[in-house]
Amino acid sequence: MPPRLQNTVALVTGASSGIGAAVAVGLAAEGAAVAVVARRRDRLEELAGKIRAEGGSAFVVAADITEREQAAAAVEHVVGELGRLDVLVNNAGTGLPGPVLDAPAGEWDRMVAVNVHGLLYVTRAALPHLLRAAQDSPRRVADLVNISSTAGRVARPGTAVYSMTKFGVNGFTEALRQEVMRQRLRVSVIEPGTVDTEFVTHSRDDIRASLDQQLAGMEMLRPEDIADTVSYVVTRDRRVSVNEVLVRASEQTW
Repeated sequence: MPPRLQNTVALVTGASSGIGAAVAVGLAAEGAAVAVVARRRDRLEELAGKIRAEGGSAFVVAADITEREQAAAAVEHVVGELGRLDVLVNNAGTGLPGPVLDAPAGEWDRMVAVNVHGLLYVTRAALPHLLRAAQDSPRRVADLVNISSTAGRVARPGTAVYSMTKFGVNGFTEALRQEVMRQRLRVSVIEPGTVDTEFVTHSRDDIRASLDQQLAGMEMLRPEDIADTVSYVVTRDRRVSVNEVLVRASEQTW
């Protein structure tokens, strides 16, 4: 049986580490030519080398998707080089938890820029190409997957702004799904719980210490767990649309 995503092109944002890197590897294993997008070119080149060594196809695009022009240019570069776009995974995101009172405003700006603006800019640029692929693909379908968070379903102290961005991602995803569902473009949201990534390392020292204590002893999800979920969603028969997937660590209560 041929790979399920053979002759397709996928674009993954935030692919330089963690969930994004694992998603790229997983989609390449399914036969897609994968464009990996992030700011850190060295990390992307390393990832692309790994994918190619395993027999897959990878294309590197270094870009800051919080800049509208760079986001649009990244999408157009991928389509120009690879000819089409069948799958978009909006994975790029950042979380800088902490109480609202006395939080640095710059942290809020960063979360909104990456989690909201970046996702919107890439989606805006990619939609025409995804809709075109949905019409001419042998699969007769295209996929747009947004990576959200359990924080987009359950708001907790210390996550106010992060939750605001992820609740927004969930709402945007559902509205867009309804707009394009009759044009063979499936739109899905995946909400991971605690995943063992670099996520907490970007926080302030006092916040990171609190998070480490909260997560002590918990067996967290691995990036590959979310990559498996993405692969499942985008390889269903076109009659099946998996709109929302909540994936928690087994010991996670929130």
